Formats: sequence, structure tokens, C-alpha cells
Amino acid sequence: MNGILLVDKPSGWTSNDVVCKLKGIFHERRIGHSGTLDPMATGLLPVFIGKATKAVEFADNHSKKYIAGIRFGIVTDTQDISGKVLSECECNVSEQDFLNAAEAFKGIILQIPPMYSALKRNGRRLYDLARQGIELERQPRPVTVYDISLISETEQGICFSVTCSTGTYIRTLCHDIGQALGCGACMSSLRRIGSGAFRIENAFDLDCIIRCAGEERLEDLLLSTDSMFADLPEYVCSLEEERYIKNGRQIGAQIPDGTYRVYSPSGEFLMLASAKSGILKSLKNFFEV
Repeated sequence: MNGILLVDKPSGWTSNDVVCKLKGIFHERRIGHSGTLDPMATGLLPVFIGKATKAVEFADNHSKKYIAGIRFGIVTDTQDISGKVLSECECNVSEQDFLNAAEAFKGIILQIPPMYSALKRNGRRLYDLARQGIELERQPRPVTVYDISLISETEQGICFSVTCSTGTYIRTLCHDIGQALGCGACMSSLRRIGSGAFRIENAFDLDCIIRCAGEERLEDLLLSTDSMFADLPEYVCSLEEERYIKNGRQIGAQIPDGTYRVYSPSGEFLMLASAKSGILKSLKNFFEV
């Protein structure tokens, strides 16, 4: 079975927990995911099954959209509400105060990754070091925040949406906004609702997936691998060109330069390819060898 499964990850599960569960449900070893979600976070987790795992590297660059909660006056070691409280103060932050502070974090910004993250240093995860009380210097990394929009004010803070590049830590964004306001802040909730062209409305929770497995309807839940590249033009090759492609050869194609989805005459998705100066060259093959 091959394809992309959009999972609505529950709180308390790691992204790897979800993958391990699905390996058992699908009886498939080749399963991976894109865009790790923290255990406390919920929402959209694209999971790639079978030969679709070849597409994970392309999904990792997708922009992401979240709904997040921010609580003011609390600073924690994890930068979210689940961590150890480092400082706490009374504060009164209005919606306009938040929007004014958030404005400075739109566009390309430098963000210091949190210690409680899956990044590695000398082969060890930073969160493993953090749990031992070790804090290392981290270099700022450029990320892009495309939009921050207010959704509502709550009793405990503010709910907002954010669209950003891959690699952006929303926990750190909340922490940094709190620092800019002078009162401190932490992330109180997080739900991913978009990843590239994928949307939470098309995702399935684990109960639904388990139920469909019992009804032998798992394949009904899968998106085709090429759906991830639906915004790219397609090129249908000839039978002779299909043989060349499956033998690892480039083919001539009088088409504009660019990136294409390439299909066989029978409709099989063969590869993602780059066209340049009349030559079509594979970027990633998806056909069965």
C-alpha cells in the first residue's frame, strides 16, 4: 500500500509514536512523517507510506499554518506551559499590545532554537541534554513568519494564527513576543492546521484509522503521492520514453524549463523531473523497480 495519510495527531503523542502505531496498523515498515509536532501539540501530521516515503524530503520544505495560544507573564524552561516555571508576574496585555509586538516578528527573522528541541549536537538530542540540566549555546537561524493574525482573547491569554516557514518554533515565537512585551510569555496550546497544500479538514484521527483498518478500508484514506505536486505541470511520456526513464536515462522534451510531474501513457506517476534546454532529468523516481 502506497500513499500519503493525513493524520490528526492527538495531544500526548510524539510524531514517532504515531508512525510506530501506523506501522502496526498498515503492516508496513516504510512509513515516515514530515514536520515533527511536539507531544503537547495536536493537528496535521502528513505521513508517507510505502514508496511515497520518497516524497518526504519535498514535504519538509512546505510552509506551515498553526493556531496557537500564548499566556503572558509566565516563562518556562521549555517555552511552553508544560515546562518548569522560571519566572511569573502579573501583567495586563491587550490585543493591540500583542499585535504591536508581533509585528516585529513578521518576515525573515533570526530565531534561537530552544534547548528542548530534537536538534542534535555531537550526535545527542538537545532535549536529552536539557533534561540533564545542560544548556549549550545555540546559533540563531533564519526563519520566515509570513503572517500573524489575532483570533480571540481568552481568560488566560490570546489565541492567534501564524503561517511560517519550516523550522520555525512557535514556542520560541511566543517566548520572544513575551520578552518584547517585557512580561514574558509561553505557548499554552498549539494546533497545526496546514502544511503546504495539505489541510486539517482532510485529516483522520487515530480512532477513525483503526476503525477503517478493521473494515479493510485503509486505502480509502490515502492520497496519491503525486497529489503533493498538484500545483506543478504534468508531462505524459511515450512508451519508448518510459523505457528510457525506467533505465535511468534522460529524455528529450520540447517543453518550457521548469519542474514537472511525469506520467507513463497508462497514467503511472513515474517521477518528479526538471526540464532544462529541452532535456528532462529526474529529480526523484517514484516507479516500482
